[in-house]
Amino acid sequence: MELLNEIYQTARRNRLRTALTGFAVAWGIFMLIVLLGAGNGLIHAQEKQSGRFLSNSMVVFASTTSKPYQGLSEGRRMQLRKKDIALTERDFPGIIEEVGARYDNLVTISVGQEYISTTLSGVYPNHPLIDKTEMKEGRFINPIDMRERRKVLVLSTKQASELSSRPLMGRYVRVGDLMFRVVGIYNDLERGRANAYAPYTTLKALYGNDDNAGRIEFTFQGLATEQDNKHFETAYRQHLNAAHQVAPDDDQAFWLWNRYTDAMQMATGISILRTALWIVGLFTLLSGIVGVSNIMLITVKERTHEFGIRKAIGARPWSILKLIIVESIIITTIFGYVGMMLGIAANAYMDATLGHKEIDTGLFKTTMFVDPVVGLDICIEATLVMIIAGTLAGLVPALKASRVRPIEALRAE
Repeated sequence: MELLNEIYQTARRNRLRTALTGFAVAWGIFMLIVLLGAGNGLIHAQEKQSGRFLSNSMVVFASTTSKPYQGLSEGRRMQLRKKDIALTERDFPGIIEEVGARYDNLVTISVGQEYISTTLSGVYPNHPLIDKTEMKEGRFINPIDMRERRKVLVLSTKQASELSSRPLMGRYVRVGDLMFRVVGIYNDLERGRANAYAPYTTLKALYGNDDNAGRIEFTFQGLATEQDNKHFETAYRQHLNAAHQVAPDDDQAFWLWNRYTDAMQMATGISILRTALWIVGLFTLLSGIVGVSNIMLITVKERTHEFGIRKAIGARPWSILKLIIVESIIITTIFGYVGMMLGIAANAYMDATLGHKEIDTGLFKTTMFVDPVVGLDICIEATLVMIIAGTLAGLVPALKASRVRPIEALRAE
């Protein structure tokens, strides 16, 4: 108790020195926690966004040719056809698993006097697997709907609420001049402009009797590396190009959205970001450690005369050593805790503000930050590192001070 009282009196007499030491400790821990929290917020947002799609899936879009070929000019507008769906199912066994397609048409859906204008997408039953869709009520399109070309409809929660205040499950709604039965309601959280869904075969029969297949989507397996994916994409594109009289090396006629390579690139970017954040954070922590070390060195130097007097009246070296070490531990512990709590509070503030701010990209809604926090274990570990560093920083000059001869210490200014 006497030792603690002595440390308290010393801190009161040297308020500026104590404040500077504490600030160096608190700032280092605070910045580490805030940097890691902000980085984690960005990472979690990207992971959440990429989690909307099945990673081992691909979507094929038709575009325009970029090269002339066999007397045909460049700039021709391509269309995916029904035979391309068959080609996709047939020519890549062992790699391509479930194949589907999507055909869009703008429609007006109405219930009584209420109506909405939206995109009605004809899809295969595997669509909710590829574009991860969570059903709130009912079911999605099934193989029987496809085979019998049923006029059934799956709406989003927002569409259903806009059309009627009453439950729509099992009821008929008007789609243009036709009646469709609502068989499912899906959650459209953060999807922005959500589509309504119907069987692909039904939509093609009603609105697309031409050979336009829309877009193709499929799942795949066995492509573990970027090189594997690149080889497959090249082979698949060449198949499509050959079927449409397009130059084999024209990579603009058909665009492949490979979610797996996107996921790999995302994982690499996240790994780099995590590493960069830790490097910056550790250097910030190191700057705090250097600050504490410098101040402790100055502290011991300033008190050399005092230590000489203590030794002259019989103080043992251990008592001087213990005084400096305990003072260092107490200061770094108290201010380290303050820095940790301020860092946690700053992350909580980011979560309450930026963490709930949505951006509408037009295709979907997303947030800049998602759960920008740091684990309590990391916070405690960072604080312990600073406490240990502060203790070691005080130990070196303390050992020197405890060994100084009283006569030399008394001569110090």
